[in-house]
Amino acid sequence: MTTEAAKRLLENAGAGLPSAGGWDVLIPSGAVEIAGRLSVPSGGRGIIAFAHGSGSSRFSPRNRFVARALEDAGFGTLLVDLLTTEEEAADQVSGQLRFDIELLAKRAVDTIDWLGHDHRTAALPVGLFGASTGAAAALYAAVSRPSRVRAIVSRGGRPDLVAQILPQVEAPTLLIVGGEDHIVLELNQGAAARLEVVPGATHLFEEPGKLEAVAQLAAQFFGEYLALRQARKPR
Repeated sequence: MTTEAAKRLLENAGAGLPSAGGWDVLIPSGAVEIAGRLSVPSGGRGIIAFAHGSGSSRFSPRNRFVARALEDAGFGTLLVDLLTTEEEAADQVSGQLRFDIELLAKRAVDTIDWLGHDHRTAALPVGLFGASTGAAAALYAAVSRPSRVRAIVSRGGRPDLVAQILPQVEAPTLLIVGGEDHIVLELNQGAAARLEVVPGATHLFEEPGKLEAVAQLAAQFFGEYLALRQARKPR
């Protein structure tokens, strides 16, 4: 992403961070803690946890833009880094941890469990928003916590990395891929899930209006399926 594009996204997102009701949080995961930013609006319709992709973080302008759009739609958000600062630095050199789906999925599961115990989010249905390899981790985590994860949205994700568990994913899943992201589009076409192609968009959805389309699709999907599943909770 160019500096100018990143600046524009941040401006559109109102600087990206929740303006009210936001907290910096640390989530225990084995021997480490992973950092996140939590926002829970009053009367929230659900909580959406973000599983970032390769080389990304909770500070990513793209993720922050989508998070702000979901917050405007009435959802809480948790932008969480699945790698620690030290792990991220090592991964920038080796490029290995970003493809360690079992590690990333464990961190995502620990995040889901944390949401279930924190008083601000325990009563809210959970959705997952994954990007790139983070989407594979989100799908894996959804299989581990089927009663907690109510819906999944993937942006430019890699479901092929967890092809063996895809039949076990129970939550409604939306795969969003750019029409010009040819390789990733092909990798998504074999997954048994709803696929939305954003015409003219490349992998990072940097083109004008394309990330807005992602945010709109995600808000509509979570609005439909989180609300629906919440309304059908057992008596």
